[in-house]
Amino acid sequence: QVQLVESGGGLVQAGGSLRLSCVASGRTFFGYVIHWFRQAPGKEREFVAAIAWTGGVTDYEDSVKGRFTISTNDARNTVYLQMDSVRPEDTAVYYCGVQRGVVSTRPAGVETWGKGTQVTVSS
Repeated sequence: QVQLVESGGGLVQAGGSLRLSCVASGRTFFGYVIHWFRQAPGKEREFVAAIAWTGGVTDYEDSVKGRFTISTNDARNTVYLQMDSVRPEDTAVYYCGVQRGVVSTRPAGVETWGKGTQVTVSS
């Protein structure tokens, strides 16, 4: 069973950048699609981005396309979410989650979650 730990959240000004990390332990990411979701107060958890560990195919939610980049570091068994040109509406807790083989844009499709990291964007 894989365990996930997110890090890298914090307070950033609008227009700035932040890089989130998701590290796997217990097993590697091989065979998984790794997702980033986010949840703002009072809102449902929503899909942000995903990447297939094998092959590197990516998918992004429309509002983050061109601003966020998801990538992998095989040697460190880590997935990153580079967040550029951030906006106040990006404020949320960001969660890393994995699903075997397919991208899931719905939280119910993700089989394992991390505990999340808070991102706050000030205007």
